Amino acid sequence: MKFGIFYEHQLPRPWNDGDEQKLFNDALEQVEVADRLGIDYAWEVEHHFLEEYSHSSAPEVFLAACSQRTKNIRLGHGIRQVIPQYNHPARTAEVIATLDLVSNGRVDFGTGESSAELELGGFQIPVHMKRKIFMESVEQIANMLAMDPYPGYKGQFFEMPCRNIVPKPVQRPHPPLWVACSQRETIRMAARLGIGALTFAFVDPAEATEWVEEYYSIIKSEECVPIGHAINPNICMVSSFSCHHDRETAIKRGLNGFEFFGFALGSLYAFGEHTPGRTDLWQQFEATRMTNTETMDITQSLAGSAGGIGTPDDLREHLLKFEKCNVDQVTFIQQAGRNKHEHICESLEIFAKEVMPEFKERAEDRERQKMEELAPYLEQAMERKITMRELEDDEIPTFVSLGRKVSEESAKEQSIYEQPQQEAAG
Repeated sequence: MKFGIFYEHQLPRPWNDGDEQKLFNDALEQVEVADRLGIDYAWEVEHHFLEEYSHSSAPEVFLAACSQRTKNIRLGHGIRQVIPQYNHPARTAEVIATLDLVSNGRVDFGTGESSAELELGGFQIPVHMKRKIFMESVEQIANMLAMDPYPGYKGQFFEMPCRNIVPKPVQRPHPPLWVACSQRETIRMAARLGIGALTFAFVDPAEATEWVEEYYSIIKSEECVPIGHAINPNICMVSSFSCHHDRETAIKRGLNGFEFFGFALGSLYAFGEHTPGRTDLWQQFEATRMTNTETMDITQSLAGSAGGIGTPDDLREHLLKFEKCNVDQVTFIQQAGRNKHEHICESLEIFAKEVMPEFKERAEDRERQKMEELAPYLEQAMERKITMRELEDDEIPTFVSLGRKVSEESAKEQSIYEQPQQEAAG
C-alpha cells in the first residue's frame, strides 16, 4: 500500500496579513519533508470561491513549485477541474504536459466535475449537464496529450479545430488518469472508464472492502471501456492524520482540524448557505460543534477515518485494515482547520520512521501480483476502446498566418476597388 498527503489549503477565519503566504510556504515545506521521508504522493485540489475550506485555486502553480523542491514524490492533481468553463481542454493538456516535463515525469492527472454551487454557479455551469460535459472533456484532453496532431473535435459541449498540442508529456501516452469519487456510483464510473478512483468519501474499512471489490470486478468485466489511452487500475482512500507517541496529544493536535474539515465540507456542499466575503465557517463550527445534530451526524460519519489520529500503533492497526481490503493507497488529510505546521511535520516524521516501513516492504510485491493478475483484463479492455482516428498527412489542414491573410484580403479588396476605376477610365 502507498501513502499520500492531501492539500485543500484550509484557512479558517479570522484572517491576518501574511496568513495565506505562510499557508502556502508551510505546505511547500511539508511536501519537501514528505519527499525526504519517502511518502509516495502529494495531492493538490482545485477549488474556487470556497473560503476557509479551500484556498487552492491554482494547483498547477503550487505543484510546479513542489516539483523544483522535491525529487521522488509523485505530484497529483487531486483534482483539476476539466469542464471547459473552468479550464479549456487544450489549456489543461498543456498544463499537465508542462508539469510532467518540469517534474521529470512525476505527474498524476486527477480529474473532476465539481459539486459545489459556489463553483458551478460562479462559472455558470449547468448542474444537470456537468457529468456529460466532464466525460467529453476528459476524453478529449487524453486525445490531445496522446495524438500528433490532435485531429479536432466538434461535440455537444466543446469544439476546436485541428491543432498539435505541445508540449507532450514525459509519461506516454499520458500521465495516469484519476477521478474524484465521493459516492459509490462514481467509483463504478471510474472502473468503467479504466481510471483510478480518488475516493474523497470517508468510509470505514468494512465498507471499503465492498467498494474495492466492486471497482476491480468492473475493471475485469466487459463494462470497462477506457476513456484514456492507458488504464490506471488504482483505488485511493482518504484518512485523517495526526501521529504522536501520546494518544491524547495526537487527538488534541489533529481531531479539531479534521472535524472542521468535515463541518466545512458539509456546509458548503450539503446543508449550509454562504455569503461571499462575509460567512464565517470557523465561527459557525465553534458555535455548533457539540450542540447541532447535523454537525454531530457529520462528525460521526467521519469516524471510520478518525483512526488516522493516534499513536503509531493506532495508525498501524487502522492502516492494516485498509491494506487487508486491498486499497492501493491511503492519503492523509493532515492540513485541516488550524492544525499547526510543526505538528504536521512531526507526525510525518514519526509515521515514516515507525509505521510506514512495514507497508513499504509489502507494496512492491502486492503491486506486481496485482498487475500480473489484471494484465489479460486490461489488454481486453484496451481492445474495446474506440479510438479517435489519426489524420493522414494529406488530411491535415493548412492554416495561413494572420499577417498573410490580412495582406491577401487587403490586396483583394484593393483589386476590387481599382477594377471599376480602370473600366471608367477606359
